[in-house]
Order: sequence, then C-alpha cells, then structure tokens
Amino acid sequence: MRSIYNNTLKIMVYLSAAFTFMFLLWILSYILIMGIPGINMDFLLNEQTGILPAVAATLQMVAIALLIAAPIGISAAIYLTEYAKQGRITRTIRFATESLSGIPSIIYGLFGMLFFVKTLGWGWSLISGALTASIMILPTIVRSTEETIKSVPREFREGSYGLGATKIRTIFKIILPTASPGILAAMILSIGRVVGETAALILTAGTVLQVPGSIMDSGRTLSVHLYLLAKEGISFEAAFATATVLIITVLIINFSATFLSKKVGKNS
Repeated sequence: MRSIYNNTLKIMVYLSAAFTFMFLLWILSYILIMGIPGINMDFLLNEQTGILPAVAATLQMVAIALLIAAPIGISAAIYLTEYAKQGRITRTIRFATESLSGIPSIIYGLFGMLFFVKTLGWGWSLISGALTASIMILPTIVRSTEETIKSVPREFREGSYGLGATKIRTIFKIILPTASPGILAAMILSIGRVVGETAALILTAGTVLQVPGSIMDSGRTLSVHLYLLAKEGISFEAAFATATVLIITVLIINFSATFLSKKVGKNS
C-alpha cells in the first residue's frame, strides 16, 4: 500500500514538472516564432521607430537602481546578521522587509509619483523611476543576502578571529566572498524585477521614447514599450519583436550572472 502511494506521488510530481516545462516551452516558442521575423537592424538601432531608446533606458534604469539598492541592502543584511542583537527590533525589521516584498508594484508607483515626481519636483524621470525601483528590490536584496550570510559556517568566523582579524576585516575578507554566489543571485532577481516592471515605471519614469541624456530625463523601458505597443494596438509585430528582445535580454543576464556566480564560488 505504501509503495502504491509513493509511486502515485512520484508520477504526479513528474507529470507536474513535465506540464510546467511544456507550458513554458510553448509560451516561449510562440513568442519567439511571432517575434523573430520582426527583428532587424532598423528595429534594433533606429531611434525613431526602433527599440534603441527603450534598451538604453532599461539599462540605465537597472544600473541606477542597483547602484542605490545594492549597497543599502547588503549593508542592512550585514547589520542584521553580524551586529544587531536578535530581539524584538530585528524581528520587526524582518517582518517589515517581508511585508514590503509583498506590496503590489502599483502602490510603489503611486508613492514614487506622489513623492519623487510631485513633492520633490523631479517630474517623470530616470531618477524618479530608479529610486522607486530601488525601493521595490530592496527587500529581495536584504532577505536573500541575510540568508546567504547566515549560511556561512561559523567555523570560518572563529578561524578568522583566532588569527587576529577584526570583525570588519572578517566580514569583508571571509564572509562576503564566501556568500558572494548568493548575493549575486539576489542581484539577478533584482535585475529581473526591474526589467520586467511596468506599472510603477509608467507612473514615475514616464513613457517618452527617447535615449535619456541625463537622470532627469524621462525614458521608456522595454516592458513599458511592450505594454504601450500592445495596449494601443500600434503594431503587434513590433510588440512580439520587443517581447523577444526582452526575453533574450533576461536570459542573457541570468546565464551571465549564473556563470559569474559559479566562477566566484569556485574562486572563493
């Protein structure tokens, strides 16, 4: 009886995995088949009718958001794991961080529009969108980095202290290099969220199709560009081509980050 139960569960697990894989493969194949014919040099490089401005705005948005969120998030995780006394305050901080990660992105967008765009007077700009995106990805970086640092064996710390190293030196020379694969994984998740975000960036970065010349200029990311193409019915061929570029970009980022994570993990 037990063997029948175990075999049934195993079959259900295999069928669920196969269904998930086939469904994902079908979606990707459909988008690629519909989108690849629309990709050409004019589509990629033309600033008026192509996606070059959207690609430039996306890369700038990701870079600025990570430059803001990564140092704050990693520093917060180091404080929570290495310095803070475990008690009510740290539990409250962790609860708040977990709660922030579950807030819908449109709420972040509304906050960013009211505070960065209106109150500070920055208007629809890259910096308004990037600051909003950095707040969105901050919980992911903090929680992932914190769990990664916790997984570093205690013997590493004790060995470093035994050799006379200070706490700060132990953190930067032992703990962070050991935890770097997990920290890079947090960066991957953060990049994916910024690249795929639409609602919050429409409300804060705007929808102007141009290559931003400064952080105070408005810009349209790839996801926003895809949304507007599909919503306004401008060109479904261009929408599928944009979706294809977006998928390929995310895959390249993920594979590159995974490769770097493994490389760093071996070196550390």
